[in-house]
Amino acid sequence: MNAKQAAGYKAAEWVQEGMLVGLGTGSTAYYVIERIGQRVAEGLKIQAIATSKASEELAEKYRIPLIKAADVSKLDLAIDGADEVDPALALIKGGGGALLREKLVAINSDKFIVIADPGKLVPHLGAFKLPIEIVPFCYEWTLVQLKSRYDIEFQMRTRDGGLYMTDNGNYIVDASFGVIKDPGTLDAELKQLTGVVDHGLFVNIADVVVIGHEDGTTEMIEKP
Repeated sequence: MNAKQAAGYKAAEWVQEGMLVGLGTGSTAYYVIERIGQRVAEGLKIQAIATSKASEELAEKYRIPLIKAADVSKLDLAIDGADEVDPALALIKGGGGALLREKLVAINSDKFIVIADPGKLVPHLGAFKLPIEIVPFCYEWTLVQLKSRYDIEFQMRTRDGGLYMTDNGNYIVDASFGVIKDPGTLDAELKQLTGVVDHGLFVNIADVVVIGHEDGTTEMIEKP
């Protein structure tokens, strides 16, 4: 069992009979879905919302019943990975491109559990480039707006020779902020920019972080 699997399997223990669960996206969240799928096969009855097409396909593979947001008002629990976690449990997410759906699911859950390996723990956010989801229409102007406000490098994310497109039909620009001293302020500033849909800063959202280790052990860090 590797660190990601250890964290994912441990977090899956929070899932209880009858819960409505948000399923994250990415290499660590894969193990959560895998373990929940095993428990569903053993008789656990839950319903879930997936945060990406990839996670939806994985949930269907494991026969985890999926529902639509219109069917419920909130979720009991959401479990997802992170690209960086600071001491206050602020996060950078979005390396996998699903940040908007992940944030929607996280903020509409009673409890949000983050799973990670020790390498994701950082003293300050920002070494990992911050993903910013922007609308395709006049995206060049949004990019100019970002560059005029922040004197850092911005790079449009690409895939297969073209601009990367999220499951929502938007683009992502990756921002090299370096040390982010005040995630809460940057969170609010970016959301005010026209053309920006959302971004990968998750501030005051995570409740618990489960850290998995290569020896299969785990530790929990709760919100300060």
